[in-house]
Amino acid sequence: MTRFIASTACALLVTAAIAAQTPPVNQRPPQPGAAPSAASPDINTPRPIEAVDTVMMEEMTWMEIRDAMRAGRKTVIVATGGVEQNGPYLTSGKHNFVLRATAPAIARKLGNALVAPIVGFVPEGDIDPPTGHMKYPGTVSLQESTFRALLTDVASSFKSEGFEHIILIGDSGGNQAGMKAVAETLSAKWGAGGTTIHFIPEYYDYPGTSKWIEETLGVKQRDEGLHDDIVISSTIMTVDPAQVRMKQRIAAGKFSINGVEMAPAEKTIELGKKIVDHRAEVTVAAIKKALGRATH
Repeated sequence: MTRFIASTACALLVTAAIAAQTPPVNQRPPQPGAAPSAASPDINTPRPIEAVDTVMMEEMTWMEIRDAMRAGRKTVIVATGGVEQNGPYLTSGKHNFVLRATAPAIARKLGNALVAPIVGFVPEGDIDPPTGHMKYPGTVSLQESTFRALLTDVASSFKSEGFEHIILIGDSGGNQAGMKAVAETLSAKWGAGGTTIHFIPEYYDYPGTSKWIEETLGVKQRDEGLHDDIVISSTIMTVDPAQVRMKQRIAAGKFSINGVEMAPAEKTIELGKKIVDHRAEVTVAAIKKALGRATH
């Protein structure tokens, strides 16, 4: 009997301990943002350190983004690149590296913009059986429906955070139709008087840029049949010369593209800076025109 009583008492103690740790069925867990915590701080918490000088959101803390928005930076640039084959010299992230140069230049010229993390995966061809760039190792492709759904969620996220204008630009041909469609669909859904979204096709004008460097800077190319040219290579070199395999090409005597010598590197980087500035000017003019239409 004594053992039975002791055993029963022990079981009751264990049951009571478990019950004490288990919330009632009708008691819901605290909702995110219900009270300040490490994972859900007060949105108005003062920033404890000086902000860095960047417009790239992935390089900013949430406090820096918040304060930039409060200071008037309520336009966000959503740029799409891609991962694909780019000839024997350029890395597969070519378009993403180009955007690391052009997107912040556009944001700074606008003066009131930030740059969202670059959308690195885009439609590159059918996956199975493979078509287009998917025939080559390293390429990552999205279905068109996936790409549009991704852009829709990205844009909707920024709308919910209070951005007033969302700007879509793409550095690859396969991105253009999807961005245009998403901008049109969301514009119709959101209506007037709130957040606006705009696809800017003027950004993606490589033929126009090639014509500009020939007529303005005297840089003439001849097509060598590679998925590369001096506009792209010089732009990437302003970010990271290793992405055009500069050292290896110099060693192999192949540091040129489309008949344009790329040595010395400083000369090509300076050309790239001029190209970035030109593309930013063209794009900013198109953005201002689009925003002007939206506000009248």
